[in-house]
Amino acid sequence: MTGLPEHLADLRAAAPPHLLPGVLHRVGLADHYAIRPSILGPVFVAFTRRGVSRVDLAGDPAGFEAAYLARFGRAVVPADAPPPRLAATVDRALGAGRTRGIPVDPAGLSEFQAAVLRSAAGIPPGEIRPYAWVAREIGRPGSGRAVGNALAANPVPLVVPCHRVVRADGRFGRYSLGADESKRVLLAAEGLEIEALEALTSRGVRYLGSATTRIYCHPTCRHARRITASRRAEFRSPGEAARAGFRPCRDCRPATA
Repeated sequence: MTGLPEHLADLRAAAPPHLLPGVLHRVGLADHYAIRPSILGPVFVAFTRRGVSRVDLAGDPAGFEAAYLARFGRAVVPADAPPPRLAATVDRALGAGRTRGIPVDPAGLSEFQAAVLRSAAGIPPGEIRPYAWVAREIGRPGSGRAVGNALAANPVPLVVPCHRVVRADGRFGRYSLGADESKRVLLAAEGLEIEALEALTSRGVRYLGSATTRIYCHPTCRHARRITASRRAEFRSPGEAARAGFRPCRDCRPATA
């Protein structure tokens, strides 16, 4: 097995095949991965004792193992499944978009990348936010491009829902699992009405307000979705909403976008 210290190079020959992966994992010399079902099809899920470390579309195991070693400097070996508690939370994320509370191993992430992923992890299923929103949320206004780059390199897509972060103009943008269409598939599965959103963004509408509460939101916020057509106000910017006498929603925090 590649990636082992020289003094352990003979372990493969000396140990039974079924024993070696577990021993390496327990002593911290290798990580594990398993194949799990997802909305996008089977995926490889790698994990350490600290949490999920990598998620990728399932393909050639040898290619995944080589790419993992190159990225993390550690071997990764197959397992039947993650530990039961981790498997349950991961499967909820992969199958239903319930991504809160999943432990992620931050090894290899910069402080900025980790902050971006933590912010993205807090976006509810079926809702989206622009890159600039994440930048403001982590205290780095003006770093929207860097946020986009960090999310494009997200090592744990689906578990950390980078598909819920989009461009300022409403277009879905890049995605770490490849095809942009995958973002649409995931968001539609979470209940987002894609065509209705695109109709708004095509007119330049970025926020929706309620004439009843005088509060405005991102269009996909759960509060915005409850506004009836007769009480709905449309805005192109937080400034426009403020001038009309509306205040920002405390849940989706549109004034930070």
